[in-house]
Amino acid sequence: MRLSEIKEMVQLRPIEWDATTRRLTACLSIEDLRRLAQRRLPAVVFDYIDGGAEDEVTVTDNRTAFRQWQFLPRVLEDVTTVDLRTPFFGGQLYDAPLALCPTGYTRMTHPGGEVATAAAAQKHNVPYALSTVGTTSIEDLSAGRHGDLWFQLYVLRDRGLARSLVERAQASGYGLLEITIDTPVTGLRRRDVRNGLTVPPRLRPSAVAEIATHVSYWTNMLRSPALAFANLGKPEVGEEQVSPSNMANIFDPSVTWDDIAEVRSWWRGPLLLKGPFGPQEARRALSLGVEGFHLSNHGGRQLDRCVPALDLVLPVREAVGDEPAIILDSGIRQGADIALAIALGANMCAIGRPYLYGLAAGGEQGVARALDLLKEELKRAMQLLGVTSLAELRDRGPALVRRKP
Repeated sequence: MRLSEIKEMVQLRPIEWDATTRRLTACLSIEDLRRLAQRRLPAVVFDYIDGGAEDEVTVTDNRTAFRQWQFLPRVLEDVTTVDLRTPFFGGQLYDAPLALCPTGYTRMTHPGGEVATAAAAQKHNVPYALSTVGTTSIEDLSAGRHGDLWFQLYVLRDRGLARSLVERAQASGYGLLEITIDTPVTGLRRRDVRNGLTVPPRLRPSAVAEIATHVSYWTNMLRSPALAFANLGKPEVGEEQVSPSNMANIFDPSVTWDDIAEVRSWWRGPLLLKGPFGPQEARRALSLGVEGFHLSNHGGRQLDRCVPALDLVLPVREAVGDEPAIILDSGIRQGADIALAIALGANMCAIGRPYLYGLAAGGEQGVARALDLLKEELKRAMQLLGVTSLAELRDRGPALVRRKP
């Protein structure tokens, strides 16, 4: 073989000088981003993102649920062009059936936090939901004009504070409100309890020892504004630090359906209910003015051994009909997961951990990389299934998927 022939066969990649871009380009899956995030974060922070409640059975079951289904592709179809555009409330058209979930303590993952996440969502034209326990305020996030913003509400013990949050989100131009209903008390996340996680962090000796191996993380954190629950006001002097193990200080175990009706009266716009609920609860929610559903078991972070959220899609869709929107989260790691959820009746999927892995790995660029990977995988899955639009995927869904025998 001649040298010229070898040169034609072996093409060297151009050198990427930007370290962040180089690291992210090497990530070919959400699992790759997870591994990179684990290397870059102190264990106490990674465990907060990655962990779940108690024995973390639900965390595992969420992923297993997706693997209980098989695809039955249509072949010899022209799939040259695939349309991922997703219509939603009020004529909004997103570029993909993806939303970014509300997550707490986001700036603990990366100084860019909610702002970096929302910026990546805006560039991909998908929505981002700010959490009640976010580390960037409602007003500060909206002031950056970061695309289509939603707000997630915990119905707090202090109903006046809860109402003020809704009113602030309305005044700041947030387009959708979702009420999380699976937090009458906080799930027991043993990893966080063992690590002594608080916001701001109170480092244990083992965490201090990690500074030596995560200097850049701690340097960036020290250069950034102090971590705090930006929407809940400052604690009184002497008040206990809020941590994942004592969030009962703000959550309300007395929340009932009457409270859902009350929040509906506060909010002018689309209202979603977020949690692990079945057909009967979904029908009741519709009667109270709820317009859609975010099926979620909090990614396995609340009730352990909870039913996988994926298993709720079919029965809830059958109960509420074609019109109400259904969003699914909990366990999504691949574009094929999104294709399956839509084939079963969902309109859209939402991600939490996947974009937090990306945020830890590379800030805004990392979140964008997570979205790129999922969109590319979804497009490829649709082509291999023989469909070219999300509407076609939903319409033909029953013929395209089956449970494993």
